[in-house]
Amino acid sequence: MAAVDSFQLLYREIARSCSCYVETLALVGACYTVSKAVIFMRDCYSLIRLHFIPRLVSHRDLSQQYGEWALVCGASEAIAKAYAEELARHGICLILISSDITNLADTAKAISDTYGVEAILIEADFSQGPSASKPIKDAISSKDIGFIVNSLDGSLDLSQDFTDLSESVVWDTINRNIVAATLVTRLALPAMVERGKGAVVNISAGHCLCPTSRKAALCASTAFLDNFSRSLHYEYGHRGVFVQSLLPFRVSSRGSEGYGPAGWLVPSPQVYASHAFSTLGVSHRTTGYWPHTIQFRLVQCMPEWVWMLGSRVFTRAT
Repeated sequence: MAAVDSFQLLYREIARSCSCYVETLALVGACYTVSKAVIFMRDCYSLIRLHFIPRLVSHRDLSQQYGEWALVCGASEAIAKAYAEELARHGICLILISSDITNLADTAKAISDTYGVEAILIEADFSQGPSASKPIKDAISSKDIGFIVNSLDGSLDLSQDFTDLSESVVWDTINRNIVAATLVTRLALPAMVERGKGAVVNISAGHCLCPTSRKAALCASTAFLDNFSRSLHYEYGHRGVFVQSLLPFRVSSRGSEGYGPAGWLVPSPQVYASHAFSTLGVSHRTTGYWPHTIQFRLVQCMPEWVWMLGSRVFTRAT
């Protein structure tokens, strides 16, 4: 009976018989490494092309390219307000829509005085149904609307179980986020299509990437705005209307003593809006801010159960 004299002899025999497989596996590993390197280089190029190069080139004549007026729905939100100011900085007149315009009067006056553009306030309660569209129709009837900006209502970002939400909160979530964006876009988009130019910017949130515990209604709203934007892009992009979905992560919020601490990952609304505005006409779906894009990529690579675990811990802490 044959016997193996040593481990080295056994190892050499096994290695000799598997040599062809080792070479094949080495080739597969090399191909995998090269593909990952190419993807990494492509992502780095996309990051630079989207977030850095547009900020270095000269600004375009946006009123000539898109139109002279912007319709901003949810203008009381910090990001939407900062985005409206960026539009005004480029000479675009504003129609600011909110369910409560009492806190927008000073903002509208400051924008008009600083940038020399018109700023009109419209109070619209979308829970009233079709009647909410009448003042908007009257305001846009004789104006060259070049921009539609819809913003998610951040005041409805509540960490509660769905069954604990009151009916009024559920209706507000639907009306202020889904109904408002859909109706306002429907009112102004036909004129854009007819002229063959315009831009629609829907500002939702990175929450739509994955389900988030105790924020079911809000996550559904962000996912709606994101998919609404992408669908409109395929429907009207070839007809001269640029449609963009902005997916910001956390942005500094306003407290009783001004905006909270801002930093690299949590910018102020003005810093975020400046970066996001530079991506207009460049990307149809983006976070608008390059550190948020890095977060976006990391979340995409994260298993859903890890995201859910983290969201549960975070929502309970808040």
